[in-house]
Amino acid sequence: TIIPQFNNLQNRIDTMKEKRADYLFMIEQATKAPSGHNTQPWLFHICEDSIEIHPDNRKTLHVVDRNRREMFVSLGCATENLCIAAGSIGYASKVHVSEEGIISIELHSVDNQKKTLLSGQITRRQTNRSIYNGKQIPEKVIRELLTLEKEEYIGIYCWQKQSIEFNKIRDYVLAGNKIQMSDSRFKNELKSWMRFNKKDEQQTLDGLSYAVFGAPNLPRWLSRLIMGACLTPGMQNKSDEKKVNSSSHVVLFTVENDSIPEWIQLGRTLEHFLLKTTETGIATAFINQPCELKVLAEQMQCEVIHQTGKEKRIPVVLLRMGYAKAMPYSPRKERNEVIISE
Repeated sequence: TIIPQFNNLQNRIDTMKEKRADYLFMIEQATKAPSGHNTQPWLFHICEDSIEIHPDNRKTLHVVDRNRREMFVSLGCATENLCIAAGSIGYASKVHVSEEGIISIELHSVDNQKKTLLSGQITRRQTNRSIYNGKQIPEKVIRELLTLEKEEYIGIYCWQKQSIEFNKIRDYVLAGNKIQMSDSRFKNELKSWMRFNKKDEQQTLDGLSYAVFGAPNLPRWLSRLIMGACLTPGMQNKSDEKKVNSSSHVVLFTVENDSIPEWIQLGRTLEHFLLKTTETGIATAFINQPCELKVLAEQMQCEVIHQTGKEKRIPVVLLRMGYAKAMPYSPRKERNEVIISE
């Protein structure tokens, strides 16, 4: 009787090891999600048949994201990555969100789990901050992107270059730069997350790496001086105007209520959209300035969204899209740094 009992115990241990390896893979894929200033504001807790995602409040951007809206959107992006990764290795997933914004993802191994080809895009997706090549995205591709399944309270609006709405959005971005780049608190917060050379980047494995802006690997004092000099309304607008004008379309994501569950669900929809654009060879970058500033968000809501008949929609995430060469990838923390002790 001892041998069968030993074999059963060994099988159970092997199963637990295999499940843990699967969960670690899912977490690693989840951390590939985008986040404001690349703060990576997530912590993961491995449970017996689920993974929890907790907001890491140490990563709160108190100036640019005072109500933590962008943080919870990022957690939603991480959730979507985790669920897609789970499906790619035979797990069904079910998501629950607490009032505090703790996300619990139930996971069950199933034999006939429908797999998605998007799992291969998770590691390829990137925020491409470069100037795009000006090529237009075919309308057929845009239509396919906009048929993405989503909750009714989430809106997705897309405008082509040279349209009235596109030009208005560009003007809002430039107005946002004038406000933010004239705010010393905003600039100090931004600088605290800038990684000025390779040594800086490797020490933290987070933040805005010099490389993602196409900057060379210079001594820290020199890079800090150069990049700091660019943080003015005029310099930022000169750069962003070129970037927006080089894009094919701008895309706006909205919600009906500024609430944690809607932010998280918007994040899931956003990440799915970003993975689809990656699959299609489309580059994307965030231009969230008008969404981050209440005065501009309200104006954009009245002058742009209201024209669609959706006056209650609240602007949350703004993207530009187009075609460009791949840029260096932002660094990511090691798994052990984002997993809460069991």
